[in-house]
Amino acid sequence: MSARRRIGSVAMVPAVVLGLVMATEFAPPASAATCHAPEANIDPPPGSPTTGAGQMPTGRRPRGTNDQAPLPKLGPLIAALINPNGTIRQQAGVVPAAPYPGTQAVPNAAQPAQPAMPAPNLGADPGISTGDPAGAVAAAQTSLVEWLTGPNSPNQTLQRFGISGTDLGIPWDNGDPANRQILMAFGDSFGYCRIPGHQWRQNLLLRTQDSNLADGITVGPGVVGNKYSGSPLLQPNFSKQLLPAVKLAPSQAGMIPTAGIGIAGNQYMSFMSIKNWGRDGEWSTNYSAIAVSSDNGESWGVYPGTVRSSSPENVPRAQFVPGNEKFQMGAFLRGNDGYLYSYGTPSGRGGSAYLSRVPERAIPDLSKYQYWNGDNGGTWVPNNPAAATPVIPGPVGEMSVQYNTYLKQYLALYGNGGNDVVARTAPTPQGPWSAEQTLIPTGQIPGGIYAPYMHPWSTGKDVYFTLSLWNAYDVMLMHTVLG
Repeated sequence: MSARRRIGSVAMVPAVVLGLVMATEFAPPASAATCHAPEANIDPPPGSPTTGAGQMPTGRRPRGTNDQAPLPKLGPLIAALINPNGTIRQQAGVVPAAPYPGTQAVPNAAQPAQPAMPAPNLGADPGISTGDPAGAVAAAQTSLVEWLTGPNSPNQTLQRFGISGTDLGIPWDNGDPANRQILMAFGDSFGYCRIPGHQWRQNLLLRTQDSNLADGITVGPGVVGNKYSGSPLLQPNFSKQLLPAVKLAPSQAGMIPTAGIGIAGNQYMSFMSIKNWGRDGEWSTNYSAIAVSSDNGESWGVYPGTVRSSSPENVPRAQFVPGNEKFQMGAFLRGNDGYLYSYGTPSGRGGSAYLSRVPERAIPDLSKYQYWNGDNGGTWVPNNPAAATPVIPGPVGEMSVQYNTYLKQYLALYGNGGNDVVARTAPTPQGPWSAEQTLIPTGQIPGGIYAPYMHPWSTGKDVYFTLSLWNAYDVMLMHTVLG
């Protein structure tokens, strides 16, 4: 199989995805990093695909890390959390997850849904706390639960999905009443390192029904063509790249997911097109856009009308609208008032956070978006992203927001300029947001932590979130107990 496959033409698809740019085959023209982890350098199985080539983008390497450092199996703190027998230290009474055998067959029919944690009440008045939510966050205790990805995770993602290294793991509820699942989107991903190009893919998806997060997140086996299996597969034991490799910009180094949400049978994913990777948490984007899937994340198309160019020259076929540079990365928050709230930040980790909202039925129509302007008491300004004012001052890196039923406040997690994982609370999506409270100082997990994304089925006193560790280049599940 060629490392550079033909890009398919624009396709006509069912009404739910009309107007999308689709591709049936795709492969990234860019590349992957040298694999340092020895467990990723084992021989690949016969017939394993050859995708990607070259050097991995280094733009998300956090401040203070060494570009030439090897990728160890575990960072120093993580190693300290491991018992001599190799299991993760857990809280008292919690049994560590057993490794998933990966041999159980998944029927092609929809699997019965497992009971999920209760979803938050996001009504117009969700019940604002009169206590001290900031104090509850300040008193929080955070611990590692388990690895979600990597050759050493119980999910055995290298052997089962061709994933030895990846990041992000953005989780969202698919909203499917027939089969409730959490979908998780990942960024740049690597497979078997002895294959030229290291099987690099720009984005991937895993699925899970696991509602017992105390022992980690278990991902079921993948089955080709099964939209409820553990991952959309290109072939057995190899996850496929999700987004069609559309070429809207003259130069593109990656297509990285930033947020996801399931609404009315569709899965919506916000992503950014990378123009150039820099250093120390700095990179530039061509544009952000929204992709949609009507088959539970199995296949995706891109709405051309949702392209937000970050500067006039980046996307020749798209009109540049001042203010769209504020919405290159983001986070989705579904209200119970008919709106999808969409937070935005500029590219990289140095900007402030802004807020827009759109009626759920109009997600692909940028003209229907309203932007929060906090001046003069605050108001929603229609169809003018330049009017958006910061709701959270920068620096804000990869963020997630949800309503927390214990705090009775909205809770935001993100990485600050020092690469600490921090939290803020607010009575409304637009704020006012509290001062930062540190959940994890970056020094406690050396090697570069980033991208704390809250699990949507944990909304009470126990907050679970995915967290990426650069030096291992894989994703962990963390657990915070609010005070």
